[in-house]
Amino acid sequence: MKAVGKPLRAVAGSIRSRARQGDDGGFRQYVVYLAFVSILAVFALFLWDDGFLSTSNLLNIGRQAAPIAVMAVGMAFALASAEIDLSVGSTVALSSLVAAVVVGDHGFLAGAAAAVATGVVVGLFNGLITVKVRIPSFLVTLGTLGIISGIARNVNNLQSMPIRDDTFSALFGAGSLGPVSSLVVWTIIVFALGHFALHHLRWGRHVLATGANRESANASGLNTDRIRVSALVASATAAAFAGVLLAGRLAIGRHDLGENDLLTVIAAVVIGGTSLFGGRASIAGAVTGAVIMAMLNNGLILMGLEVADQLIARGVIIILAVALSMRAPQES
Repeated sequence: MKAVGKPLRAVAGSIRSRARQGDDGGFRQYVVYLAFVSILAVFALFLWDDGFLSTSNLLNIGRQAAPIAVMAVGMAFALASAEIDLSVGSTVALSSLVAAVVVGDHGFLAGAAAAVATGVVVGLFNGLITVKVRIPSFLVTLGTLGIISGIARNVNNLQSMPIRDDTFSALFGAGSLGPVSSLVVWTIIVFALGHFALHHLRWGRHVLATGANRESANASGLNTDRIRVSALVASATAAAFAGVLLAGRLAIGRHDLGENDLLTVIAAVVIGGTSLFGGRASIAGAVTGAVIMAMLNNGLILMGLEVADQLIARGVIIILAVALSMRAPQES
C-alpha cells in the first residue's frame, strides 16, 4: 500500500501544482489586458470626434459586453476541463422564452429561477451524454444546439413573447444602480462567483486538474466524470442566466436571442487566457475578453464598417487566440 500511495501522492501533488497555475502563465496572462488598453487607445484616438469615450457610449459597451461576459465565465470552466459547449447560444434563446412564459403566470422570481433551471437541465444532458455514452462534448453540444434551437422555435411559433413585468425588466437588465446598469452589476456578481470557485474551491482546482491530465486526475482519486459534467452544467447555467439578462433588457423572450454569440464567447474566453485544450483558465481574462469583443464591435460600427467586416475581424482574433493557446503549453 505504501508503494502505491507514494506515486499517487506524487501524481496528486503534480495535479495541484498544475491547478494552482490557473491564471498564472507568465507574460501571457497580461496579454489580454495589454490588448484591452491598446484597442481602447486606438479607438479613442481615431473615434474621438465620434464620441467613443463619451459616458453614454462606454455604458453602452458595458451593456453589450454583459451577457457575453456571463456566458464567458461559464465557458471558461467547460474549456478548463477540456470540454466545450457549442449550445450556449440556443440555451440563451430557450431560457429567455421560459422566463417570458413563467414570469407572466408566476412572477419575476419564478421566471428567473425557471430559466436558470433550464440551463441546469441542458448542462446535465450535455454532460451525462458526454461521459456516459463517451461522445466528445463537441459533437454532443453540436447536436443539442440543433435540438434546443428547434424547441425554442416551437415554443411560440417563431413569435417573440413580451415580458410585461416591470420588476423583472428593472432587476435583470433595464434597470440601474445609480449610473451603473443592472446588467453590469450582475456581471460583476457572476465574475466574483466564478473567480471564487476557480481559486478558492476544491472544485475549481479539480476542474483544472481534470483538463490538464485526466488520466493523472483519475489516478489521484478524482471523479473526473462528475467534474466534467459539473463544468458543462456551469457553462449551460451561465448561458441560461445570460438569457435572463437579455430577456430583461429587451423585455421579450425570443427564439434567436444569443444564437450569433457563440464565436464571440469562445473568442472572449480564449483571448482571456483560457486554454482550448484544458488545464488553464482565467475568469478575469474571460470577462476582459468579453469587453474587448464588445469594444471592437462598437468601434467598428462607429467607424462605419459593415457586419461582414466585423465578422472578419472577429475571425482573425479567434485564429490569433487559438495560435497563442496552442503555443502556451510549450512555453510553460
